[in-house]
Amino acid sequence: MDWEAANKPVLHMQRIDAHQHFWQFDPVRDSWINEEMAVIQQDFLPADLKPLLQQNNINGTVVVQSDQSEKENAFQLDNATTADFIKGIVGWVDLQSANVEDRLAYYSAYKIMKGFRHVLQGEADRALMLKPAFLHGISKLQQFGFTYDILIFPDQLQYVPALVQAFPDQKFVIDHIAKPTIKEHKTAGWIKDIRALAGYENLYCKISGMVTEADWKGWQQQDFTPYLDTVVETFGTNRIMFGSDWPVCLVAASYQEMLAIVTNYFSSFTAREQANFFGLNAIEFYNL
Repeated sequence: MDWEAANKPVLHMQRIDAHQHFWQFDPVRDSWINEEMAVIQQDFLPADLKPLLQQNNINGTVVVQSDQSEKENAFQLDNATTADFIKGIVGWVDLQSANVEDRLAYYSAYKIMKGFRHVLQGEADRALMLKPAFLHGISKLQQFGFTYDILIFPDQLQYVPALVQAFPDQKFVIDHIAKPTIKEHKTAGWIKDIRALAGYENLYCKISGMVTEADWKGWQQQDFTPYLDTVVETFGTNRIMFGSDWPVCLVAASYQEMLAIVTNYFSSFTAREQANFFGLNAIEFYNL
């Protein structure tokens, strides 16, 4: 096969940041942003992100909820009307509500609303994703073409197989590689639980949020290698996607520094594999 012909489509592909946030800072609502994270105790809006995307050749983004309210959905939908680089929104609905199907039907009228997320990592019930009311909500997503972002800590990875197996036609993605404790270089349990997910074709993984789990002041490129190796070995290059987690990443790294970690890691991969990771997989997953 002619190399140039085979790779020509790849070279013009979109680069997508599949995970970023906007907020107007509220110290009560956003209490998770503590004093240690003072650098992000401020507003972050589309005008702040746009120049960073231009500098780093990013064509579009998926903005993800950071507040668990439908008011958040309205805020992000409004942002999308003013920023054409926003290609998709991952919002929030009460998946355990009796009227969840009605709310999903309502949001299906907004083509830029691509999926939903719940902050499972913060729930006292670590297995909430497997409770009947939650599963009922998940069961209603696929008929509207909505995706689901799984935001968890490593101790909750054990529940993911049952969730994704119950809905083989539903598209799921793990956010932030499930937030392993990179700072302490703990890998054993996380590696085992990630590898157990290899066979689920409806499950993807966002390579995002790593710097915030590392030593904020002293991380190095090699700190991330065992985690990146495991995710790529488990999901392949067709079910992983790039996300900046901006502006949360700013507690540990600039947009450019965070992007450099994955750019360096994937530099030895083929042009097609890099195009998949930096855009094509997100476009396919979220139907951008």
